[in-house]
Amino acid sequence: MSKIATIGFFDGVHRGHRFLFAQLHEHAKHHQLTPAIYTFDRHPKELLAGQAPAMLTTHDERKSLLQNYGEVHFLDFSSVQHLTAEQFMRHLHDEQDVAALLIGYDHHFGSDRLKGFAEYEKIARKIGMHVERAYECLVDGIPVSSSRIRKLMAAAQIDQVNRLLGYTYGVSGVVEHGNAIGAKLGFPTANIRLNSAKQLPASGVYAVEVHLQAQQSSSNAIFERSDLQGVPRRSTPYKGVANIGTNPTVGNDHLSLEVHLLDFQGDLYGQSLSISFLHFLREEKKFASLDELKKQITEDIREAIR
Repeated sequence: MSKIATIGFFDGVHRGHRFLFAQLHEHAKHHQLTPAIYTFDRHPKELLAGQAPAMLTTHDERKSLLQNYGEVHFLDFSSVQHLTAEQFMRHLHDEQDVAALLIGYDHHFGSDRLKGFAEYEKIARKIGMHVERAYECLVDGIPVSSSRIRKLMAAAQIDQVNRLLGYTYGVSGVVEHGNAIGAKLGFPTANIRLNSAKQLPASGVYAVEVHLQAQQSSSNAIFERSDLQGVPRRSTPYKGVANIGTNPTVGNDHLSLEVHLLDFQGDLYGQSLSISFLHFLREEKKFASLDELKKQITEDIREAIR
């Protein structure tokens, strides 16, 4: 069966993307076509501007989430970046059996940088393709976008991040040895090896939920408490408190992510953890003594479990 397709990078697979995919399925049903999603192996800015933004989802996370909404086709961006809009549409029509194209409300493609939907309509008529323009998804009167979510995350507004994503934002990493200061204070922490390609929330202290690798049932494991289709639920997570920053009280010179799991007993070294960020508790600060730091951690835990 021929396809109706939509195109984009879809980082985060957020509520705006899923609103687009819902429209894709409506049009697919109406025109009796197969819904298909065309995306890229890497962010276009990586090649066009020399540097991509920090990602909201890894390649595997994005692929796993997108598969809930139709056929997913990953394109090598370097092989199509030189194509004009007409050449790209002809490629989809002639080689990918795409009979119709649903274009995001503000999406533009093609090396000739066409600006208006009317120009895409003109090309479509020329090559025998049908095009539709998608409606935008607004939250608080503002379009939902990956860049908007990244800005909110950089401002530590994790509640708003989760609201626009439609699931709790999370990162995964392997536990490695740190400086063991937390253990000395009576609050042992898991020091997480960071993925430099994925965006961390702003520095500070957060209430989190943590899952161990043995509890995870799929690569979607960080997307708990979500409205995503097809995402399996997991066993009960550990509540916890996470600190992102340089730990100024003990004088670290590098960014780290450390997590204290409540009611956990055991050895975490070498294990993979998935950390979901629920709420921002406070900014990171330097304390005059370790005793003051210990008192504040106690208060952070009390606040996190409320």
